[in-house]
Amino acid sequence: MRLLNVNVGGETPIEGAGKSGKTGIFKRPVEGPVEITQGGLVDDAISDKKNHGGPDQAVYVFGTPDYEWWSYELGHEVLPGTFGENLTVSDLESAAACVGDRMGIGTVVLEVTAPRIPCLTLAVRMGEPAFLKRFRRVERPGVYCRVIREGEVRAGDPVNYVPYAGERVPVLEVFRTFFDPHPGEDVLRRLLSVPVAVRAREGYEEQLAKLSAEHTRVGSAS
Repeated sequence: MRLLNVNVGGETPIEGAGKSGKTGIFKRPVEGPVEITQGGLVDDAISDKKNHGGPDQAVYVFGTPDYEWWSYELGHEVLPGTFGENLTVSDLESAAACVGDRMGIGTVVLEVTAPRIPCLTLAVRMGEPAFLKRFRRVERPGVYCRVIREGEVRAGDPVNYVPYAGERVPVLEVFRTFFDPHPGEDVLRRLLSVPVAVRAREGYEEQLAKLSAEHTRVGSAS
């Protein structure tokens, strides 16, 4: 694997998406070394901090196999940065990545935490109102990462991919669970067993607590 592009974006006005009326989704490749801290890439804008960014979703990574698929699907070349990713990596199929997998790039170490969940801003960016349903259906979400070790990266750096040694939970499973209104207790416990992003973890813990309370009520009534 190799880092093909490092993409950074400033705040840009956008209509029809987000309360702030601005977005950082329009990324452009940059030359030279780029510093990555626990908060993400230096000088990269995150407008919707409620749903994006934060320590557990500091860096968004997309792979060339997914770009090649989208280029074929859309009938034209889709350029790196189009999906708002910070890093474009060769040979990375996001659906196959697992929570806890790590990537060493330059002096930085990243850990996979979650898939990207499509939002209205993405549909506006792609100029297609129904793009959210399309993105969900094709299941090529890209991956969010937390920063285990800060440092610098630059386009051309090799990527050392290290699979997670614990439970193997593909980000695709996390992606599908987000859209499942009633995941089972076994599913929730499995997802909680890996270093998933805190936004997802809080939701799983809340769902698990409700299931436990329901089981308690049923047991008391019987």
